[in-house]
Amino acid sequence: MKRGKVSSLKGEIHIPGDKSISHRSVMFGSLAEGKTVIKNFLPGADCLSTIACFKKMGVEIEQDKTDVTVYGKGLDQLSEPAELLDVGNSGTTIRLMLGILAGRPFHSSVAGDESIAKRPMKRVTEPLQQMGAKIDGRAGGEYTPLSVRGGNLTGIDFQSPVASAQIKSAILLAGLQAKGTTTVTEPHKSRDHTERMLTMFGIKLDEDETSVSIAGGQTLKAADVFVPGDISSAAFFLAAASLVPNSEVVLRNVGLNPTRTGIIDVLKKMGAHLEIEKKDAGSAEPYGDLKIKTASLQAVEISGDLIPRLIDEIPIIALLATQAEGTTVIKDAAELKVKETNRIDTVASELKKIGAHIEPTEDGMKIYGKTPLTGGAEVSSHGDHRIGMMLGIAACICENPIDISHPEAVSVSYPTFFEHIEKLAQKV
Repeated sequence: MKRGKVSSLKGEIHIPGDKSISHRSVMFGSLAEGKTVIKNFLPGADCLSTIACFKKMGVEIEQDKTDVTVYGKGLDQLSEPAELLDVGNSGTTIRLMLGILAGRPFHSSVAGDESIAKRPMKRVTEPLQQMGAKIDGRAGGEYTPLSVRGGNLTGIDFQSPVASAQIKSAILLAGLQAKGTTTVTEPHKSRDHTERMLTMFGIKLDEDETSVSIAGGQTLKAADVFVPGDISSAAFFLAAASLVPNSEVVLRNVGLNPTRTGIIDVLKKMGAHLEIEKKDAGSAEPYGDLKIKTASLQAVEISGDLIPRLIDEIPIIALLATQAEGTTVIKDAAELKVKETNRIDTVASELKKIGAHIEPTEDGMKIYGKTPLTGGAEVSSHGDHRIGMMLGIAACICENPIDISHPEAVSVSYPTFFEHIEKLAQKV
């Protein structure tokens, strides 16, 4: 796909529903008793994999574009799947679902695409095995395909080596089905969509700064869910409007969960022209409208407890940094190595192809700005949706068009991404 420079970006768009919240709404609706209605669901490939898996376990789910209705009959009514549970490209689906399957008294087999087959699963399977689940797979349960024989779990007190919402969520979902209490403690607080939604579905949790505890044997009750726009998807247009000259863009109904707004903190530190109009979400996920204009940006250092709040935004932050004055340093982000690709190396190699001055490090990268992006190269998403979108935005500011291979990867989280660029773009 050839993409070229644009003269400005003007207008407003509705960002697609949050991927993390869409996954959880289907999962928890499937485990709950009663009818769950989900509005603004993300019909991306990853979330559709979650729907397909729960249908294979006997859950009735109806989908009409961004409206989804889940007819839950409770945890105990999940049935043994007759075929492989295929998660596609979705790390969230497989890791959270392992927590659910660990407590079910039946056998299941789980696998995904080539990317999932390379992603580490022991960080989830080991604590689930400690709780009593029988899980096997390649390299002793490190890689898919995985075989799970669940049931008879006992709560544990788990110290997670990394701040990861996927690990935390998997263990909490197993803990819901275990004898006694299960506690997960993290080095920094990771995104809390699971805790918020479990509470919405009637589950009691005990939380402090970095720990969450859940007592086993509780029952989920159906709840209606509004899914705000995904801030990780919004980040690409926040960056685009900051970088493309004479731009002014409004992004409607974007999620503003404090565990996810690291990108907003970074943009403000860099000097972006960003206005936020918050809306009343009650006790559910906070959201609001974001208005962003072109700005001159300054380099920043990103590290520590900020990293879990923007881990998925680092590819687009790297692009922003190429156009900021000074040297931007990103560290404490080794978790990027086990995403859909090794995002440290992939971001660096793809941006270098179009003229960026960037060095990968063991746990992040150094980006030297301000550097004109020449473009005129063939680049690739490597099948990673966030790399594909980052390159789509980079094309808007490159001197010469770039040719992006595997652009279809964006459909995982933002099926209308390139259409939205077209909608906003004033062509050169």
